Amino acid sequence: MVLPPFSFSFSPPRRRCLLGIGSLGAIAWAGGAAALPARTLVFPRDHGSHPDLRTEWWYLTGQLRTGPAPGRPWGFQITFFRTRVDGTQGLQSAFAARQLIFAHAALTDVQGRRQLHDQRIARAGFGIAQALEGDTDVRLRDWSLLRRPTAAPGASRYEIRAQADGFALELNCASTQPVLLQGDAGLSRKGPDPSQASYYYSQPQLDVAGFITVQGQRLAVSAGRAWLDHEWSEALMAPEAVGWDWIGMNLDDGGALTAFQLRRADGSALWAGGSWRRAGETLAQAFGPGEVRFTPLRYWQSDASGARYPVEWQVDTPAGRFGVHALLDAQELDSRASTGATYWEGLSLLRDAAGRELGRGYLEMTGYAQRLRLG
Repeated sequence: MVLPPFSFSFSPPRRRCLLGIGSLGAIAWAGGAAALPARTLVFPRDHGSHPDLRTEWWYLTGQLRTGPAPGRPWGFQITFFRTRVDGTQGLQSAFAARQLIFAHAALTDVQGRRQLHDQRIARAGFGIAQALEGDTDVRLRDWSLLRRPTAAPGASRYEIRAQADGFALELNCASTQPVLLQGDAGLSRKGPDPSQASYYYSQPQLDVAGFITVQGQRLAVSAGRAWLDHEWSEALMAPEAVGWDWIGMNLDDGGALTAFQLRRADGSALWAGGSWRRAGETLAQAFGPGEVRFTPLRYWQSDASGARYPVEWQVDTPAGRFGVHALLDAQELDSRASTGATYWEGLSLLRDAAGRELGRGYLEMTGYAQRLRLG
């Protein structure tokens, strides 16, 4: 999931789409929208933009190490959002903002116990911002995400370039496994109404190479694993949902675990889902809404926002019981200058019921600092 670019209250619109979280000033709420039809996702076409639907995001997270073995550990995230501005679609002016592009990037220094982050926003066009159809090619000023076709499983290499405030990402993330279709063959329900859904696929177990730059020091990546989510929708969240919790975990044995829940104001789950793909397999096991349960175990409170986040969870799924543990508690992101929300997103460990480490990935939590709401 991820913050959507269009629903929350804000001045300038902000970051990603729940598809994940909220970015513009209007997250996609399902109210009177028609259900998305089941369809076969076709690649490379569906790697690209879908401007006919209201919100979309490309979300890349990962872990990497720099320096000699075992290396210094880092986490990174970059997300590009596209949102359709309904009120301008009929305007003839070339200056009309028909599509907005948002982006967030973050770098977690596990050893240094700090997180750096930055954000961007612009209307599409004029060589400033774009999200092209046909294949992944998203740009926002000096930030970009470009997919190159390869012969490897998954057929993709994603090139990330982002010169951010205090850090930079120059990363190539190569697929090692087939595309993972979430939900029912890529149609993922997000609520009790059929209209609350998105088209959604992932590319887990991406092999990471390249460089990061931190305060002027350029560091070569010696090892890394990443995860890509691409999601697009017309209407996503139910009106009674205040936020969500989501994990995307690369297991050390090559498996992949996704789990999420959308929460009501009292903290109870309105909807849940996810998937499990074992190492070496092509198809994933999809989880139903009654088969996933998130139980908070430990909280961290932000001095900046006052929000109280569960930074350790027990997650029960049909694939087993798992523990999720933040590698750094202070991974809250303030994206009010772009997508309009404050949320928590960071590198975390995945453990089995006996406490053994199984892998690493990202945990995202929204709706704790404020309810995600229409702008």
